[in-house]
Amino acid sequence: MRIALIQQHATLDRAANVARGLEAAREAARQGARLIAFAELAFDPFHPQQPSTCGSGLPVALAEPVPGPTTDAFSALARELGIVVVLNLYERDGARAYDSSPVIDADGRLLGTTRMLHICEQPRFHEQGYYTPGDHGMPVYRTAAGPIGVAICYDRHYPEVMRALGLSGADLVVIPQAGAVGEWPEGLFEAEVRVAAFQNGYFAALVNRVGREPHIDFAGESFVVDPGGQVIARAAAGRDDLLIVDIDRDLVARSHARRLFLRDRRPEIVVDLLRLERL
Repeated sequence: MRIALIQQHATLDRAANVARGLEAAREAARQGARLIAFAELAFDPFHPQQPSTCGSGLPVALAEPVPGPTTDAFSALARELGIVVVLNLYERDGARAYDSSPVIDADGRLLGTTRMLHICEQPRFHEQGYYTPGDHGMPVYRTAAGPIGVAICYDRHYPEVMRALGLSGADLVVIPQAGAVGEWPEGLFEAEVRVAAFQNGYFAALVNRVGREPHIDFAGESFVVDPGGQVIARAAAGRDDLLIVDIDRDLVARSHARRLFLRDRRPEIVVDLLRLERL
């Protein structure tokens, strides 16, 4: 199966950002991609780079509903081209807002949304002033491109998230990210995703933001890891790129995790340890 990661910068012109995303998705489909994924807040400036009190108006006013204009546009494209689309946007739901990844099937149906569970707060990533912790759990979507899970940016640091997606049968985990140049020691983010893919027996596709914004220089370098923990493709650093990757889903069933690790788990040990901690 062929997948595409769309790594693009975002300007203040949201309509232009969405238009570039739609055209990039068309190009990916022309090249045979069946699943197309975008980075975190792909069509907006990265709002949390400054505290929410620095902006004009309430942060939730910057968000949009789901379903809404962006999901409608990509649903129409998915239906026209027969592609699965994984988005990420700033979702408004009543008085609350979420870092959200709508998943659209190849017939244009919105299958649901994954909302980021863990909310970061540190310099340049003032997310707790923008996002409500997610309340949709860790769904795996049965799509025309196979079973897909989503771990949004900060959630990838939590092994229980990555394990839950494996236990629920994901063949591919998409990771929309907003990762900055020099944010962590070189290679650490990549190693983390490689280990998760190896331990849980799935492909992992991290699609990162790119572009210099007022407070952050986003790194790009989106990449795909196979169920053996090997990086099989990588996008360019520091510029827009369309990463097209062929993945062999048969490798999932043959992986160490699916043949051995998940089979031999002893989750009751964890329960016992937690019980002892409470004594």
